[in-house]
Amino acid sequence: MSRVRQGWLGGTFDPIHCGHLDVARAAHLALSLDTVHLVPARVPPHRLAPHAPAEHRLAMVTLAAKSDDWLRVSDIEMRAEAPSYTADTLDRLAASGTALDTLHVITGADAFAGILSWKDAEILLSRCHFVVVSRPGHPAPALRQALPSLAARMRHPDDYDDRLQPSIFLVDAPTAPVSSTRIRALASAGSSLASLVPPTVAEYIDKTALYRGVA
Repeated sequence: MSRVRQGWLGGTFDPIHCGHLDVARAAHLALSLDTVHLVPARVPPHRLAPHAPAEHRLAMVTLAAKSDDWLRVSDIEMRAEAPSYTADTLDRLAASGTALDTLHVITGADAFAGILSWKDAEILLSRCHFVVVSRPGHPAPALRQALPSLAARMRHPDDYDDRLQPSIFLVDAPTAPVSSTRIRALASAGSSLASLVPPTVAEYIDKTALYRGVA
């Protein structure tokens, strides 16, 4: 019997946008993931403090997750006061009984390019699968040349097998050319966010004036 395949996509989600959802969808389709958890961080480890408070970012992620029945939301990093390092999140998941060999950490190719600077990177890569999805200007296959020390672990999604040792799956799929920075700027100016974020998220941002006046 095949095991449940879980995807975990973490981020600041300030706000969540269609690019994030495209990454989740591409990973879900390429590796037949049963679920993908969206995991907003209370305190992101590699970025400046978020513009929106944690509860608003969690609310927007929850709204966005209603778009597909395979999407889930985890508040595991919202409950942590310290910076949300992926290594620490895996420790907490393992302690709660999650089998890490069923886990697939999803990230964009732009973020994964800096993986060797992540906390406990070598240990992290040996604990679970990673799914790396292309982002505009950052094709996932190019990571073989950008990270030659990890190239032997990189695989095409068609080579997936539940018995594989933790691997890095490169998913070359189109994802929306949008960023949270651009969305905040548009929201600050009162401009439309149509096609950049889910409609429910756009409505939430408008009603709460969440990014109004953000430089």
